[in-house]
Amino acid sequence: MYKAKAAIADGKGGFFFDTVTLGKPEAGEVKIKIHASGICHTDLDSIQTWNKKFIIGHEGAGTVVELGDNVTGLAIGDKVILNWAIPCGECFQCQEGNLHICEVNSPVTGDGLCGHAHEQGCQHNGDSLSRSFHLGTMSEYTIVKSAAVIKIDSNIPFPSASIVGCGVMTGYGSVVNAAKVKAGSTVAVLGCGGVGLNVIQGAAIAGAAKIIAIDLSESRLQQAKQFGATDIIVASKDDPNLTEMVAQVKALTQGRGADYGFECTAVPALGSAPLALIRSAGVAVQVSGIEQKIDFDCELFEWDKIYINPLYGQCNPKRDFGQIIQLYDAGKMKLDELVTKTYSLAELQQGFDDMLAGRIAKGVIVFDD
Repeated sequence: MYKAKAAIADGKGGFFFDTVTLGKPEAGEVKIKIHASGICHTDLDSIQTWNKKFIIGHEGAGTVVELGDNVTGLAIGDKVILNWAIPCGECFQCQEGNLHICEVNSPVTGDGLCGHAHEQGCQHNGDSLSRSFHLGTMSEYTIVKSAAVIKIDSNIPFPSASIVGCGVMTGYGSVVNAAKVKAGSTVAVLGCGGVGLNVIQGAAIAGAAKIIAIDLSESRLQQAKQFGATDIIVASKDDPNLTEMVAQVKALTQGRGADYGFECTAVPALGSAPLALIRSAGVAVQVSGIEQKIDFDCELFEWDKIYINPLYGQCNPKRDFGQIIQLYDAGKMKLDELVTKTYSLAELQQGFDDMLAGRIAKGVIVFDD
């Protein structure tokens, strides 16, 4: 049995820290020692809305410490990144190539939680404990399905590796997999937080000729330049109809608008904004996962504009995680630079506060060895 310090949602909108107990992994499962866990807006949302007790966290990197039966391709000591959209490989969506929306394992099909049915899973005070998005990465150890584990062969630091499995993948994948941004194109990115920065560097990697970064924060825009933005627009809260913003984008794109527009703010009022930023027959992408109801002006769709709302950058974990790490190792993708600050587990609230205040691009919990 393993004892592990963990951050646990209390089911009442808050969280606490305590020790959990993990048994042996069953067939098809792997026990992971977590070295780093990213802090994400989704973690805070789940704490506040799921109304259940569970281990927090869905972005993680660590090492394999124990294998269940029938696990292949992994060995004790392997360095790994965890993937929360776990494919079964056999359902309709997996067979269609949509591994990120697996009908069996995807949190989209349930409440985002996964518990251990077997007695030796994860327990707290004798009760079986669920894990956020099948992972529960804000714990020193976790047991996950082997399909959630992607082995990496790289010297990338664990904090940088941990963030690949959500914000990096969402931003980069929305460009490369979903929108399929073409070389020489123009791209407008609204919101330059962690996800937006990965859209920007994804667009740069795809060969976009002009990448327009838009944000309220001057400091975020300066950081966006480091990730590949060619032009910046300082947004204004006094421009609710986006008239000035759209005019500036059009001035940078020969008067017609960008070829691609990406919304990365998670602000419901801006859900339709990328449609206003693109040209006729352009592609608008809602990246941030807005789930509230939004009113759309249908004139924004004129003419032949396409609006898509991909999940998790349409992630194929084995393909995409490997590609991201290769780009990192080749110096073509910035991951270390995304990790603005690291925290101990006990400093999680400070991490949430810094995230909400916009003081960091990405915060990461680091566990002591």
